Amino acid sequence: MEISITELLGYVFVVVAGILPVVNPFSTAPLFVSLTKGMKVEEQIKQANRACLYMAGILLGSFFLGAIILDFFGITIPAIRLAGGLIIAYIGFGMLFPKEQAVSDEIVEEGIRTKDFAFTPLAMPMLSGPGSIAVVLEMSARVAEEPNALAQVLGGVVVSTGILLVVFVCLFVLRSARRMVTKISAASVDAFSKILGFLLICIGIQFAAGGVMGFVSSMPGS
Repeated sequence: MEISITELLGYVFVVVAGILPVVNPFSTAPLFVSLTKGMKVEEQIKQANRACLYMAGILLGSFFLGAIILDFFGITIPAIRLAGGLIIAYIGFGMLFPKEQAVSDEIVEEGIRTKDFAFTPLAMPMLSGPGSIAVVLEMSARVAEEPNALAQVLGGVVVSTGILLVVFVCLFVLRSARRMVTKISAASVDAFSKILGFLLICIGIQFAAGGVMGFVSSMPGS
């Protein structure tokens, strides 16, 4: 099996394009600024670094352990696609028609008390929530179904690289959040979130439809 560097880069781009809209670090930037208000710049950078480190651990752990977990519970790819699609579409509807704050008051109060927002709510659930984990699990299951070991290794490298690139984008956004928030109006952030929300609804429906078609094709006589 011969794959060119260009093809590998194309696959990495597909992974980034599949995860980044779900993660949506731009919607996390205003929350990061609000939570770290009053902190020294060094402490803000430390919080951003730790949040992205936790995010990398969660997503990479979900990817490398995903196939094992799915196999243990007997969960199929169509099931992951259907469930993941519903979750992603739900997140998209929440962005398109926001009704309540993304993080509960209890979580925020806990962060204020401990002066640590890196894991909760930044890494979980904002940057690596159920939607992004569902996408990564689906990628893990697909890589595990590759016909030979080389294809599985290449798939693992491609997805891991894509995840790390998304993490670096999130790190850049969080470390630049204060400057970005002061230069971008709340209306612009809201409009951008609504556009991403619509895209996520489309992605979620596509995922769910693929899951349904997978179930239909696996039925006897189909």
